[in-house]
Amino acid sequence: MSDSPRTILVVEDDNIVRMLIVDVLEELEYTVLEAADAAEALAVLNNADQTIDLMMTDLGLPDMNGKDLANRAREIRPDIPVLFASGYADSVDVPEGMHNIGKPFSIDQLRDKVKGILGN
Repeated sequence: MSDSPRTILVVEDDNIVRMLIVDVLEELEYTVLEAADAAEALAVLNNADQTIDLMMTDLGLPDMNGKDLANRAREIRPDIPVLFASGYADSVDVPEGMHNIGKPFSIDQLRDKVKGILGN
C-alpha cells in the first residue's frame, strides 16, 4: 500500500456544490476528479489508467440517476465504493457496498464519511 493520495471521483451537476466538495476533499489531501454528469463520470471510469478509490455522486443527475450510474460504475469497476449524496438520504435504499450522506452535510460529516469508507 503506497502513501500516494487516494483518488475520489465527484459527480455533481451543481457547479457550486461540486466546487465545495472538491475543495473539502483536496484540503483532506485526496486527489479529486470531477464530473458534471453521468456521461463525464463514465468517461473517467472507462479510463483504465485512472485509479479511482471512491465515487461520490449526487442522486439527481441531469442525464441518469445516481443509482443507475453506480450500477454502470460497478460493471466497469466491480469493487469501487460509492457514496451517494442526497437531500433524501434517509429514504434512499443503498445497495451493498454503497454508502450515503444527507445533504446538506458539514465538512466534518463529509470527512468522517469518506475516511470511514476508505479506511485511512
